[in-house]
Amino acid sequence: MTTHDTGIPVLSLADFDGRKGDFSDRLGRAWREFGFVGITDHGIDQQVIDDAYDAFREFFALPEETKLQYHQPGKGGARGYTGFGVEHAKGRDVPDLKEFWHVGREISDEANPHPDILMPNLWPDEVSGFRERALGIYEALESVGDRVLSAAACDLGLEPDWFADKTNYGNSILRPLHYPPIDNAPEGAVRAASHEDINLITLLVGSREQGLEILTRDGRWIAVTTLPGTIVVNVGDMLQRLTNHVYPSTTHRVVNPPGEAAKRSRYSIPFFLHPNPDFVIETLPGCATEDNPDRYEPIASHDYLLERLREIGLLK
Repeated sequence: MTTHDTGIPVLSLADFDGRKGDFSDRLGRAWREFGFVGITDHGIDQQVIDDAYDAFREFFALPEETKLQYHQPGKGGARGYTGFGVEHAKGRDVPDLKEFWHVGREISDEANPHPDILMPNLWPDEVSGFRERALGIYEALESVGDRVLSAAACDLGLEPDWFADKTNYGNSILRPLHYPPIDNAPEGAVRAASHEDINLITLLVGSREQGLEILTRDGRWIAVTTLPGTIVVNVGDMLQRLTNHVYPSTTHRVVNPPGEAAKRSRYSIPFFLHPNPDFVIETLPGCATEDNPDRYEPIASHDYLLERLREIGLLK
C-alpha cells in the first residue's frame, strides 16, 4: 500500500511487536529511499484529532490583536503564538505565508530538568478546552513517535528502547499551523518554502488538504496527500545527523494551490519529536563506514536547535 501514486510505503503499526522484524525492515527501507512513510493502525482516536483541529481553527480565527497577546518576544516562538510572515526557510529572505502556535512538553516545575528550555505552555482563555484538546493530541502523537523510533532502533541494530531515555524530556513541539487564504502575497512567497525539519522525526496527522510536496532522490517534486487514518512520519535533520545520512532528511514544501483553493485556509498539525536538550548528537558507530565516512562533530541537541532557529528567523 502506498500514499496514492507517490510510491511512499504505508505501514501498519500493529505489525510492530517491539522487535527487529518485517516492520522495522520496511520502515528502514522507506526512510532510506524517501525519508517519509505512512503509518496506519496507530491507535489515535479520530475524535482526538477532530477536537484538536476544531480548537486550533477557533484560535486562528480570533482577531490579530488577541492572538498577539500570546506571543513571547525573544523566545524563538518556543511557546504560544508566532504571527503571519515571521518564519522563513533556511537560506531565504521571503517569509512563509503562515502563522502557528507551539505547544511543548507539559511538566511540573519540580520535575523539570531544563526549566530554562522546557518552558511553561501558554493557553488562550478565548478557546474553551484548548489546553485539554492540545495536550490530548500532543500525548497521542508522542506515544506513536516513541514506537516508531523503537522500530528505527531495531533497524539500526540498537536495542528497541535505545531512544527512550534520550527523548523522555525532549523539547518536542506540537505546531498547529494556519495558512490563510492567499491574497496579494509578496513575489516569490509560498505557504512553506522548501526545507528540512530540524528534529528527529515529524508526525503529521489528519491534513487532507493539498499542498505538501516532497523532493525525491532523483530531483522530482511529488505531491503527498494524507490518506484517511494515516500519519505521515518523516526524518528530520537531527536523525539524519545521528545516522550519518543512513536516514536522509527529505526536502519538502507546501505550495500555493491553484484557482479557488488559494482562497481557502489550510490547516496542519505537525508534531516535531526532539531529543532531550542535553543529548549529544554523535554519529552512531554502525553508521560510519569506509563507504560512508563520518561527516559530523558531536553537538548537543539544544545547541543545534538554536543554530537552526537563527537560520530560519525565529531567533536573532
